[in-house]
Amino acid sequence: MLGVLMGLAIVETIVVHILAMAIWGWKVALALSLLDIAVIVMLVRLLRSFRRWPVTIAGRTLTMRLGRRLSVTVDIDDIAGVRTGWDQDAIKRKTTLNLALIAWPNIMFDLREPIKVRRRRIISTIAHRLDDPAAFHAAIASLERGHGDR
Repeated sequence: MLGVLMGLAIVETIVVHILAMAIWGWKVALALSLLDIAVIVMLVRLLRSFRRWPVTIAGRTLTMRLGRRLSVTVDIDDIAGVRTGWDQDAIKRKTTLNLALIAWPNIMFDLREPIKVRRRRIISTIAHRLDDPAAFHAAIASLERGHGDR
């Protein structure tokens, strides 16, 4: 979805540049083009950061990342349960950290104890959009089975 947004931003840059040049002159067109190019560069960097900083499970620690923007580390034992379904109200709660950006999340899990992220925000649920949610569920299930007490 972010790739589509980036494509739209490129098309919009070209169209705005042509219109601004025709209506206001080259100085305004140049300023708008520089602003649009900065946004496109930001989107490219964000898209590339998803590949460089993915969601990982190392040992019994799950690191949920949103590229370089945000990272939340959770111990596997602190996961109360993985949800199989949720609605819009569950996603919009203040205690839910939605890492899916502009797409609908395909995984969501609750934490046993709320944790603090960023400065003051307390979360008890994490939602994310992963490329392979079945592999994520399988990895979590295997770690839970391997633990023996759940």
